[in-house]
Amino acid sequence: MLRDQINATLKDAMKAKESANVGTLRLILAALKDRDIAARSTGNCDGISEDEVLGLLQSMIKQRRDSIEMYTQGNRPELAEAEQAEIAIIEQFLPQQMDDSQIAAAVDAAIASSNATSIKDMGKVMGALKGAHAGQMDFGKASQVVKEKLA
Repeated sequence: MLRDQINATLKDAMKAKESANVGTLRLILAALKDRDIAARSTGNCDGISEDEVLGLLQSMIKQRRDSIEMYTQGNRPELAEAEQAEIAIIEQFLPQQMDDSQIAAAVDAAIASSNATSIKDMGKVMGALKGAHAGQMDFGKASQVVKEKLA
């Protein structure tokens, strides 16, 4: 399970005294705990699912990429490098990411399976993609591809 892998990696990083890794892994675990607590209010006592954990990790990477862009614009390369290092740590828990051609093929398949014909059907297509490829693709890129194909 992904949680166990994160915890084991945290323990290894603590033993190796890798403070940057420890900090990032603790941030991941804190975010997981927050999501688990929020899930309890909806009656889910077991915590969030693996797919939701993958989604959480992807959103953390997206936040860091946005920060890198801001730090680069603000001429703060040392902060951008720190964010990039955190991305590398988080990405080790995600499955292999799809490249642009694989994303395009997955979008075509999702459009065909959901019988989408216009931009109004974008929600159905994105829902199908998220259900089939959670943690494997950048949904920002996929959204742009869907818009281009349905426009």
